[in-house]
Amino acid sequence: MPAAQPRPTLTAVAERAGVSIATASKVLNRHDVAAATRERVEAAVAELGYRAPGARYVDVRRTVELLVDKLDNPYAMEVLRGVTLAAEEADVDVTVSRLRRGGGDRPEPPSTWTRRLVAARRTGAIVVTGQVTGTTYASIARARLPVVVIDPLHLTTPELVSVGSTNWTGGRTATEHLLALGHTRIAMVGGPEESISAVARVDGYRSACQRAGVPLDPALVRHVAFDRDAALQAADALLRLPDPPTAVVASSDAQALGVLEAARLRGLVVPRDLSVVGYDDTYVAAWTTPPLTSVHQPLDDIGRVALRTVLAMAAGRVPDAHHIELATSLVVRGSTAPPAR
Repeated sequence: MPAAQPRPTLTAVAERAGVSIATASKVLNRHDVAAATRERVEAAVAELGYRAPGARYVDVRRTVELLVDKLDNPYAMEVLRGVTLAAEEADVDVTVSRLRRGGGDRPEPPSTWTRRLVAARRTGAIVVTGQVTGTTYASIARARLPVVVIDPLHLTTPELVSVGSTNWTGGRTATEHLLALGHTRIAMVGGPEESISAVARVDGYRSACQRAGVPLDPALVRHVAFDRDAALQAADALLRLPDPPTAVVASSDAQALGVLEAARLRGLVVPRDLSVVGYDDTYVAAWTTPPLTSVHQPLDDIGRVALRTVLAMAAGRVPDAHHIELATSLVVRGSTAPPAR
């Protein structure tokens, strides 16, 4: 077993920032210091993973930060609900921020947000659907910050702790439901190809078709963003095919809303003319007309597990598994029916 690395000291922080020990101490104790000096010291703290031993440096309240790409979708709101409820049980505060700060299109660099979270003395962080690369993980490891990623786009870093659901099974279950109803011309509006969860759902769809002996038509699979407008365009193109699908599996409820709208614009009645299955089973699934059949992801439980895992890591406990998967299930409502004869 390799020898444990020595804990960084306040002296090391001061040397890295190019300031005196007294100045570094002032920054950590929130005294008035020039903004540029404060930034250098906080950067050194993040880079070295410094944790002050004295009680003065520790927040009275434990706080976990939830970082999300978008705040305007039901998926994020249901995850936030689970995180918040678990935080209440653990007597922990939760703050929410966006990965794309300042209104920009590009996510905040990991070195920036890890430095910011360390400077704010966060207990840990939960990242929702983030692109966590090896570079990102290196920044997290240097900062010694407990981080859990929910439904990561990539799983290229084995040490990364993540929580998700059984995406392959979900895609397969949705497709098997449509096959059992008699559909053989089934389209898949998948998520982005760089998303491992989206690819797993499409693989589950393909597996179900192959097992049923249904030919796989590449024209019936479209990879687009997990949002309504992108899915609307994809579904419109699918419905304009010379041999259009009689059913569509979407990779999110937001995408399913786009499919429903595309069907409406073309004068199709769901489920008489087109069956539609969503994914996530967020609260909007029961509000559509007709109510949406959807693959249920236990988003509330995923948020709870993520919060509890962060707290366990902050307490020095090693997670039992680096990737935790919760089971999916299918909720059948009114948007699916046998194909018209």
